[in-house]
Amino acid sequence: MLPNTGAIVLAAGFSRRFGGNKLNAKLSNNKTVFQQTIERLTESVPEVIVVSRADIAPILQPYHSDVRIFSGADQGMGSTLAFAIQQIQNWDACLICLADMPFINPASYRAIADLIEPNSIVVPSYSGQIGNPVAFSSEYFPELSCLQGDSGGRTLMKKHTENIIKLNLEDAGILQDIDTEDDLQRYQAAD
Repeated sequence: MLPNTGAIVLAAGFSRRFGGNKLNAKLSNNKTVFQQTIERLTESVPEVIVVSRADIAPILQPYHSDVRIFSGADQGMGSTLAFAIQQIQNWDACLICLADMPFINPASYRAIADLIEPNSIVVPSYSGQIGNPVAFSSEYFPELSCLQGDSGGRTLMKKHTENIIKLNLEDAGILQDIDTEDDLQRYQAAD
């Protein structure tokens, strides 16, 4: 792990397919989707910031104190990620995490963080499928901070394939982002 490695949690989406705020949805253990995501992540990575919208922040703040408000979330995930990167210019690397992925094993976060090195991008996979989170060393922060619209980190992954470090994990959680209530039920049953 690079000395100053942290994680950004993107929590500014609109949950349109879920039919309500999915981050506040309850899991079978009575934790919310966001609560379990943030607990597993903060157990594994030393510094974590959450980027969200003003209307969502009150339901996130009981679980994590460092919630940054981005008023342009309606511009897309790329714009939200660019805002987040501008908050962490002193970091050596960051994991880009999604707030709606509560089933990622803490050991997976640690393995991704441990593998990051200068001028690299760590991309996890499970059964041949690329998952989340992806980690970027600080060399990519200038490009990430210029993202717009819905173009996210995958744009950089395609551009810098020679610097990708692939990490195969035995963790289906890296593929399980919750978009619908059916997703929530299906992934809980498998967890």
